[in-house]
Amino acid sequence: MRQKIVAGNWKMNKTLEEANILASEITGMVADEVKGDVKVIFCVPFPYLLPIKNQLGNNARISVGAQNCSEHESGAYTGETSAAMLKSLGVPYVILGHSERRQYFGEDAALLAKKTDIALKHGLTPIFCCGEPLEVRESNGHEALVKKQVEESLFHLDADTIKKIIIAYEPVWAIGTGKTASAQQAQDMHAVIRKHLASKYGQAVADSIAILYGGSVNAANAKELFACPDVDGGLVGGASLKSREFAEVIKGA
Repeated sequence: MRQKIVAGNWKMNKTLEEANILASEITGMVADEVKGDVKVIFCVPFPYLLPIKNQLGNNARISVGAQNCSEHESGAYTGETSAAMLKSLGVPYVILGHSERRQYFGEDAALLAKKTDIALKHGLTPIFCCGEPLEVRESNGHEALVKKQVEESLFHLDADTIKKIIIAYEPVWAIGTGKTASAQQAQDMHAVIRKHLASKYGQAVADSIAILYGGSVNAANAKELFACPDVDGGLVGGASLKSREFAEVIKGA
C-alpha cells in the first residue's frame, strides 16, 4: 500500500515571519485534525529551509523539501544550491523538473537526469515533475509527451533506485489557472505513467512508486482526486499558502 503524500510548493512567496506563522498553523491543524498516516511536505524557499525545519523539530508527519537543486556538486556557480548542501541541512526532499523551471529556466530532460542523479547520490528523495501544456493536450499528444519526460530523465535508473523517486503529474494548463483536470483525467494520466513504469521495471516496481497530482488542487476537489486508485496525493501550489485550505486538502488524502 503506497503512502499518501501531500506536498505544498510555496514557490517564491512569504516573508520569513509569514512562513513561520503558516508552518505553525498547518502543523497544529495536522496534529489536531488529520487522521491516518498521510505524509506532509513543506517545499519552502531556500532561505526558509532551516528555520522551518527547526520549527518542525522531530515531527514524524511533516518534513521540509527544497524546490530545486543544482546539477553540480560544488564550485563557481553563484546563487546555486547543491544537493550536498541540502543534505547537510537534513532536508530529505527536493522538487525537480517543475514546469516553471522547464519554462522559465530552460531545464531539459538531460539536465533533469543529472539533477536526479546528484540528488539521489546525496540521499535526497526527488519529487520529479512532468506534465503537458494546453496545446499538447488539445492535440492529443499528452500521453506521449509525459511518457517521454519520464523516460528521458528517469529510465536510466535501475529498478532499486527508481523506487526512491516520487513522481508528480502536473498538467501545465492547470497550474495556477483555476482549471483542474477532472478526477478521470488525473486517474487516466497517472495510470499511463504507472503502465509506462511497469513496461520498463515490472508491475511490482511501478506499484511501489507514489505518483502525485498537481494543478489547482484545493479543498473542494482534493478528496475526489485523491480517491483515484493511481493518485497517491498531491503537489499543491496556491492552496498550500493558506493554512485552513491546505489542512482541508491534507484531510482529503
